[in-house]
Amino acid sequence: MYLAWAQEAVKTTTQAITPDVLLKVAKYLGAGLCMGLGAIGPGIGEGVVGGKACEAIARQPELQGVILRTMLLADAIAETTGVYSLIIAILLIFVI
Repeated sequence: MYLAWAQEAVKTTTQAITPDVLLKVAKYLGAGLCMGLGAIGPGIGEGVVGGKACEAIARQPELQGVILRTMLLADAIAETTGVYSLIIAILLIFVI
């Protein structure tokens, strides 16, 4: 049963591959890779910054406000590459 379904799917799929379909596949694949790879750096960076901020607060609790403010600023700066990746992915999907 599954073999017949798979063969039918292959027949209909090979008939439906056109340049427009290939362009859509490339756009979606590019957007997915852009977001996936573009989110790795900010994720790692924010994790490291958060961990170091926790260590700093543990060592000097009286500077908690300053450390927290600095950590949030560093997280915002690190997140900009993720936002740029999102913008590029949206452009790939809707504009190109």
